[in-house]
Amino acid sequence: MSIASIPVAILAGGLATRLRPITEKIPKSLVSVAGEPFLAHQLRLLHARGVRRAVLCVGYLGEMIERDFGDGATFGFELRYSFDGTTLLGTGGALRQALPLLGEEFFVLYGDSYLPIDYAAVLADFHASGQPGLMTVFRNEGAWDTSNVQFEDERIVRYDKRERTPEMRHIDYGLGVFRASVVGERPVGEAFDLAEVQRGLVAKGALAGHEVFQRFYEIGSHAGLAELETLLQSGTPL
Repeated sequence: MSIASIPVAILAGGLATRLRPITEKIPKSLVSVAGEPFLAHQLRLLHARGVRRAVLCVGYLGEMIERDFGDGATFGFELRYSFDGTTLLGTGGALRQALPLLGEEFFVLYGDSYLPIDYAAVLADFHASGQPGLMTVFRNEGAWDTSNVQFEDERIVRYDKRERTPEMRHIDYGLGVFRASVVGERPVGEAFDLAEVQRGLVAKGALAGHEVFQRFYEIGSHAGLAELETLLQSGTPL
């Protein structure tokens, strides 16, 4: 399947508490960065990399995102929306809820991540691996955030956000590719975390790895927001 036919699930349902007071009245995707909502920058970057379809997994104030971005035609996208409902479902539960819109395989991107990499190369490695899931990783060495992945011989040996070891020199970069089966057996409406699913795949040797060498940007914190704003205002091509 071509990259244009594979949707990206954008996990945008969190409460964004680290960005308060900015996010008290708007969701993180609508936070202004260099004069535009963050989601506009995200979609423009994805479009430049060949992606044409996205499903926004939304919760907190998600109706505001749908109101402002609609069907995505302005950005050359097919945008669809999957709402958590009355209870936040977590990253895994949100994906399970969105499966009818996502189909058999899909990218997964965190809603606060700006990742200027080759998405087609990630997809090609996923298909070549034959595994049901793939995680992109970056050799972080604790520089940008706490490293949480042990990556050796082109494979993910260990992944844990809570129990870190000295061998963890890489970090979950924020982009994955999955088959629907990895969450398809969980009940609809159950709250669970994608990291739990990923750890289960690692334990079975079923999570492929793709190493990237371009650092990540994010708006999950005020510092990250300021840094990305500086980058985008500089006009540096990505």
